[in-house]
Amino acid sequence: MTLNLRNLSAGYERHPAVHHIDGSFAEGSLTAIVGPNGGGKSTLLKTIIGILRPMSGAVECTGIPPDSIAYLPQHSEVDRSFPLSVFDVAALGHWPRIGAFRGLSVAQRDTVIHALTETGMRAFADRPIEALSIGQWQRVLFARLIVQDARVILLDEPFAAIDSRTAHDLTHILQHWGKEGRTVIAVMHDLASVRIHFPYALLLAREAVAWGSTAEVLRDENLARAQKLAEGWVEHAEACEINGGHAA
Repeated sequence: MTLNLRNLSAGYERHPAVHHIDGSFAEGSLTAIVGPNGGGKSTLLKTIIGILRPMSGAVECTGIPPDSIAYLPQHSEVDRSFPLSVFDVAALGHWPRIGAFRGLSVAQRDTVIHALTETGMRAFADRPIEALSIGQWQRVLFARLIVQDARVILLDEPFAAIDSRTAHDLTHILQHWGKEGRTVIAVMHDLASVRIHFPYALLLAREAVAWGSTAEVLRDENLARAQKLAEGWVEHAEACEINGGHAA
């Protein structure tokens, strides 16, 4: 089971947001994608999952069935206006296997309840999703990922704008996925958290500045180069911190 990027370029309306990315995500690895704003991090995830088509190059998924890849977008991209309950959303994790119109078996319902218990949301199973806080909503989306049981999990800023307790609990789930041998690729901003929880990192500034072990990727000279590239896009690029802190 391998996920390879082969000279990959992708973007919008003929304007590449990332270009000539070459490399592989090792099976069972935890990889953080970091870098300055506008560096193409979300674009790369959307291209891997198939929302965007490559402009050139390819994403090669060998031995990975389509229903074995899960994707969690930024929470601001998910519409919560539908009249769904917490249980309904978590149960959508079964959708790739059973489709939209089949009912859940007893075992499948038990899987949903287990996932909501794991994320601390079982007591909220009947609550409408529009009534949830951002942190509670993110817990529900993680429950859906648990139900989906995918081997490759893509997360776009999974800990943005949520409380520290929720971030701690969801990080624990992410670490558990790694121990289970799942491949996790996450866009991250907190470099301190990346250094603690992610053995591998990809520093992206529209091109791959560095890709490999986190300790090597997040060296000062690499972060400085990423920032210099960002300053070439906009006059006042947000800083990509060198000592701990956050990467934009």
